[in-house]
Amino acid sequence: MGCSSCATGKDGVPKGCKSNGSCATGGCEKLSVFDWLSNMTLPNGEESFNIFEIRFKNGRKEFYKNTENIRIAMGDILAVEGSPGHDIGSVSLAGELVKVQMKKRNVPIDSPEIKKIYRKANQKDIDVWQASREKEIETQRKGREILGRLGLKMKLSDVEYQGDGNKATFYYTAETRVDFRQLIRDLAGAFSIRVEMKQVGARQEAARLGGVGSCGRELCCSTWLTDFRKVTTSAARYQQLSLNPLKLAGQCGKLKCCLNFELDTYLDALKEFPKQETILLTEKGPAVFVKMDIFKQHLWYTYKEERSKWFLLTLEQVQEIIALNKNKEKASSLEEYEYEVETPVKVNFEDAVGQDSLTRFDVPKTKKRRNNKNRNQQKASIGNPNQPKTAVRQAPKRNSNRKPKPKTAGEQPKGDVKSTNKPRRKNNRNRNSNTPKNENDSEKK
Repeated sequence: MGCSSCATGKDGVPKGCKSNGSCATGGCEKLSVFDWLSNMTLPNGEESFNIFEIRFKNGRKEFYKNTENIRIAMGDILAVEGSPGHDIGSVSLAGELVKVQMKKRNVPIDSPEIKKIYRKANQKDIDVWQASREKEIETQRKGREILGRLGLKMKLSDVEYQGDGNKATFYYTAETRVDFRQLIRDLAGAFSIRVEMKQVGARQEAARLGGVGSCGRELCCSTWLTDFRKVTTSAARYQQLSLNPLKLAGQCGKLKCCLNFELDTYLDALKEFPKQETILLTEKGPAVFVKMDIFKQHLWYTYKEERSKWFLLTLEQVQEIIALNKNKEKASSLEEYEYEVETPVKVNFEDAVGQDSLTRFDVPKTKKRRNNKNRNQQKASIGNPNQPKTAVRQAPKRNSNRKPKPKTAGEQPKGDVKSTNKPRRKNNRNRNSNTPKNENDSEKK
């Protein structure tokens, strides 16, 4: 479900929400929650939970207490306690599910740090809130200019205004400790607001900004992932992945969080596999491990002295060889244990439903290059009498009913221009001799 501002314009182009997560329709923002307990009635005599989860820009959520017993529903825009002043946010969760979220974040129910809900936001509060939100991009641009002038080694990633417009929080990332006291003075003097600096990590920065990952889907950290666990390269090693930082790194520059998603499944499957350092003793010589396919339970081994050929073994065959080695016995050879993979049946998809082949674009087309060498040989063969007739350019046919004209003395025979350029034969006869040139001339004589 999208909000009305996400609809398509008159020209057919989507407008886009441009609210960066402040939309309150329930399906347009990031980290939205479905309250599956909303239709359940409470037992008799039990009051509803008076603490609500309020959502702000880019998935920032905090808990607020309803001390005034205001009637609140999911998606309502409220004016809550700020520091100082008031802030504007939307209700993202209510009821018994708030207790689960507070327990997850280790926030006690009777904590004095839980702030209060003032009232439902009126039209004036919403207008001030939207006006302050529109200034965030320009404030971020000018803040980066001030950073460049001061020469501080930090990156300003985002700016968030408070609902009343009197305070702005600047989120930044830095590798080392930065003294930004002069920066706070310059920002407060440039924008006439109260300034708060908050440092975030690379993963939190990617979660706030959002984006699309290499899988083609929106980033997990900006849609549903809230707790960022440590990701190490050992997770990639257990899953038999190549340690290529370009493929394993996410948009934040760190290792992808999805490397931990299937790690437990791989660890459970690897419990049955032998260690990679285990050497198989055979009569032909010791064999060492090369690689494995975890879920197919296939392992590749090769002889330690001759590494030219790899042998495919199943997990049962490897365990059998290890059991023989424990009994101080050697296996015969890897050739006898080699497992032959069945070749899959090739399915012909050509003309399956009376159409062209579905794989016709898989094979690249070969470029047709003109062979100049063959063309030069063909030109040279036109004047060669020993060349077959198919290679010589044939003259147009003459009319057989037409009688040939008698030749006079000194007259040259007419023909193609190319015939005059024919190379002379070595055994040229003397023109003044009485020897006939061809059989036709001799018959005439």
